[in-house]
Amino acid sequence: MRNRKEALVRSILLENYESYYRLAFSYVHQEADAMDIVQEGACKAMAKARSLREESFAGTWVYRIMINTAKNHLKKYERERGTLREDMAAPEKNDVDLELREAVDRLPMQEKTLIILRFYEDKPLAEIAEILQENLNTVKSRLYRTLEKLRRELA
Repeated sequence: MRNRKEALVRSILLENYESYYRLAFSYVHQEADAMDIVQEGACKAMAKARSLREESFAGTWVYRIMINTAKNHLKKYERERGTLREDMAAPEKNDVDLELREAVDRLPMQEKTLIILRFYEDKPLAEIAEILQENLNTVKSRLYRTLEKLRRELA
């Protein structure tokens, strides 16, 4: 059983590496930091593979680990520096893209995660609800409120 769970987690990590990297990069906007987050998240997932209760949820379980690792990375950096990094904004194609990215970066972490999963990672709402372990209707209403908040800020 233990080896099967570890093999399953290993397989999921390998199959979805690029997706995890994009997720991490959308939080930190730095290649090296994103790679560190994915590596740390993969190590955590492998170390905790035995604690996976339901194998059918292994994909969303690993995704949650990656999200939490990215959030912890940002929190650690904020504690060390006292503020978010100014160098985290990647060069953008135009001012609208930059303005949108900055607005998303200023969102509270919970709202930022919703936007990243829905629009950067193109996850369906049902999968987002599963990843975040929340009710689908809750995810829908929070996403709607967050989009309204972004619209007002960008107007």
